[in-house]
This record gives sequence, C-alpha cells and structure tokens, in this order.
Amino acid sequence: MAEEKLTGITPLAPGEMVVCVVEQIMPYGAFVRIKNGQRAMIHISELSHGFVKKVEDVLAMGQELQARVIKIDEKGRIDLSLKKGDAPRAAPSQGGSYGPRTPVGMASAPDDPRDSFEKKLSSYLKASEAKIADLNSKRNNPKASKKRGKPTK
Repeated sequence: MAEEKLTGITPLAPGEMVVCVVEQIMPYGAFVRIKNGQRAMIHISELSHGFVKKVEDVLAMGQELQARVIKIDEKGRIDLSLKKGDAPRAAPSQGGSYGPRTPVGMASAPDDPRDSFEKKLSSYLKASEAKIADLNSKRNNPKASKKRGKPTK
C-alpha cells in the first residue's frame, strides 16, 4: 500500500474498466499502456467473441480502447479483456468475425445443457443402430453380398 502511494498509481481490481493505448502487438496478443501508467496484456483469446486469426485484424498500434481487468497475478501482471468489456454484438460489424453458433434445426439453445446432450446421444444411437442393422442385412443376404470383380462361371 505504501508503494502505491509513493508511485502515484491507483490500484486496479478485477472487473474494473480501464482506458488504455496499444503499445506492442505480438502473435499471441497485445501489450497496452493503461492511462494510470501501468502496462497490461490482452491475450488474443480475449480480443473478440469470434475467432481472431491475427491480432492486427482487431487492433492497431496507438489505438485507444476500453477493456476490463480480468486478472492481476501475484507478480503484479495485469490481464485485460475486450470481449468481457461489453455485451456480445447481435451481428458482426466486419467480415471474418462470427457470433455464437446455433445448432441446425434449433431456434435457440435449450435451457438445460443435459437435455441437449441427451437428445444428441439418442439421435446418435438411433443412427448407429440403423447402420449396424443395414450392414447385418447385407452380410446375411446372399444376393447382396456377391463379390464384385470376379467373373461368374
């Protein structure tokens, strides 16, 4: 606490919103300078709700942005997140950014994730049993199991 008063840096807490400027871009994320002078990092996985192939697709050097503090470790390193800073967008603003996926044939995800798993498992078992029954019927039917490629006598 005494060190913080001497340096003039206000302590940050996880969940707090901060304004920062991009100083360095790396393949795994970006280092930023918070307005209070501290340095922090935003990992590539925390840049967007969608897939990010390159950090440069989302951030630029000198760009000012707002981010949320997600973690401060015992060494004092600060991790920030852009995607936890605001609510997810309904539609992507640029190409290449995809939102959450909705399963085909479903308007929205079910309330209980176990229910979804049970439905998937049930449909898989039905499809699997149908395939096995089809293979067994072909194996047991002498007309269906003729070997191809050999001339008949």
